[in-house]
Amino acid sequence: MKFAFYTLGCKVNQFETQAMEKQLIAMGHSLGTFQEPCDGYIINTCTVTAVADKKNRAIIRRCRRENPRAVVGVCGCYAQVSTEAVRELEVDVISGSAGREDFIHMMVRAARERIHLEQVDEALKRREFELLPPGGLEERTRAMLKVQDGCNNFCSYCIIPYARGPVRSEPMETALEQAKMLSAAGYREIVVTGIEIASWGWDLKNGQDLTDLLEALCQALPQVRIRLGSLEPRIITADFCRRLSIFPNLCPQFHLSLQSGSDTVLKRMRRKYDTARYFESVELLRQAFPGCAITTDVIVGFPGETEEELEESLAFARKCGFAAMHIFPYSRRPGTPADKMPGQLLKAEKEARSAGAIAVARELEEQYLTRLVGTVQEVLLEETAPCTAEERTALGLTANQELWTGHSPNYAKIYVPGSLLHNQVRSVLVMGLFRDGVLAKLTER
Repeated sequence: MKFAFYTLGCKVNQFETQAMEKQLIAMGHSLGTFQEPCDGYIINTCTVTAVADKKNRAIIRRCRRENPRAVVGVCGCYAQVSTEAVRELEVDVISGSAGREDFIHMMVRAARERIHLEQVDEALKRREFELLPPGGLEERTRAMLKVQDGCNNFCSYCIIPYARGPVRSEPMETALEQAKMLSAAGYREIVVTGIEIASWGWDLKNGQDLTDLLEALCQALPQVRIRLGSLEPRIITADFCRRLSIFPNLCPQFHLSLQSGSDTVLKRMRRKYDTARYFESVELLRQAFPGCAITTDVIVGFPGETEEELEESLAFARKCGFAAMHIFPYSRRPGTPADKMPGQLLKAEKEARSAGAIAVARELEEQYLTRLVGTVQEVLLEETAPCTAEERTALGLTANQELWTGHSPNYAKIYVPGSLLHNQVRSVLVMGLFRDGVLAKLTER
């Protein structure tokens, strides 16, 4: 039988979709797309905001309408916390944010027997890490390694602890084994991911923490880049920096979740740090990893946010000198404390604030990329970028050359003219700003 996937949300969802694809292939089934006839369609949902919920419902309705005879299955965080709402959309198979292998077997059974099946547990009672196969099906340069699930932070705007449950960690021995499998399969970079990876090891109760895991990964796979997913600032300590800065294969890009640069807003968000502690993390990283890229997320228009608090937040962003910022206008999420807070801003006001913050983000990103001009970077080449005939001429591309794209260790997007560069790590000289990154030429150190 043929099955197609549609994935919404975070990198963890992307990892879990890839794992389910591999399981179906191992069972002898094939994969299709949402644009072709299939026996079953699987929608892996996100529920981080009310906007995400709206997207979930739209794709489920469309899938059901366009494929009345196929089996439609819905899994993920939205199905976990809004099971009844999913039932109302005439879905055949419903699963939450766990039990992926069982869900795949349910999809196959439902397609054969034309029956309705459900499995949704109580997320807050979960205690075991669900082990899934890493790596994708296509020829890739970068693989995700999920080492952690769940969150214990309970920020006032976030539903994820209720959708994913408490922190569960993949044992170090298993994580190392999976990472070695990915290296043997030809991947040149591994992204360590999870819902809140800074909490890795908390539930293992054996004294191990994320620093120990990263140290082990870097030592075991010196030929593979190790890149980190989103981090809570508290994990950045002098010990973290001292132990990990010796590894040339640890990518010097650190995504430190900020959300607001105003201490009063951070307090309403129930974040577990203030701007002073956050900036301490920034300074520690810059001292230990010179030239590193520090990136972040910022929410604007949080309930009660004043103009002064917004200005504090943007001024703090400039102080940190982020290489990139993801800007999100606050989206109300039913079931969270922030949804009931006074001072909810109008949509137009949140959009205006978001536009201002995006302008600051672009300014800071341009400053960071400009500092790369004239430097030599090691780029992992991933794919070719489309070019018009005029662009090929302007770039001086020969008949057998393409414009390749890839990322440096600090995750700058780099464009390089060349031939047959897929999955190679090459030294390049950065020439100038280009599109959404920089243009470079091949060189040798």
